[in-house]
Amino acid sequence: MYKILTVEDTVRVPPRRFNEDLNTVVLSELENSIVGKIDKEIGIILAVVNLNSIGEGKIILGDGAIYYDVVFDILVYQPVLNEVVEGYVSEIAEFGAFINFGPMDGLVHVSQITEDYMSYDSRNMMLIGKETRKILRVGDNVRVRIIAISLKPRFSDSKIGLTMRQPYLGKLEWLEEEKKRLQKEKEDKEKREGKK
Repeated sequence: MYKILTVEDTVRVPPRRFNEDLNTVVLSELENSIVGKIDKEIGIILAVVNLNSIGEGKIILGDGAIYYDVVFDILVYQPVLNEVVEGYVSEIAEFGAFINFGPMDGLVHVSQITEDYMSYDSRNMMLIGKETRKILRVGDNVRVRIIAISLKPRFSDSKIGLTMRQPYLGKLEWLEEEKKRLQKEKEDKEKREGKK
């Protein structure tokens, strides 16, 4: 879930930047220090979107910089358990598919792709259904549900578990095919009932 939050922090403006516009410097220093950080409570900080106020500057003995208390708005993404997201397959591995949705990737384990057994084709980098012959490749657009979240301070340590094994989830092409099949069944049923 994307959110805009208003937060307060203190920004250090180094002496080399005293001759620049204060708003520009504070915004730049904020972006350098917090954008891309992961916080368990608020999620992934994507951008500083607005600088609301800058307080009186303070000088600390022994440091030539000026410290400003600031209030600003940030754009964050916080994955939510059971949230349905759309993304694309960024990587295929023997154990599943990595799905990129916005600022991060999640993993759909092979057991969570379809009801069918999925085998790995290493030559073509794809997963193939044993009975349905459904194929999942890098670049395919998918709809998934978040089933596990483990946010850590570093992206490489954070993990998101996903599933495609529920109704209305999966590769978007599969969903369209299913929708057409159900529509045809409905029309056939109506024709049969109309003849009686």
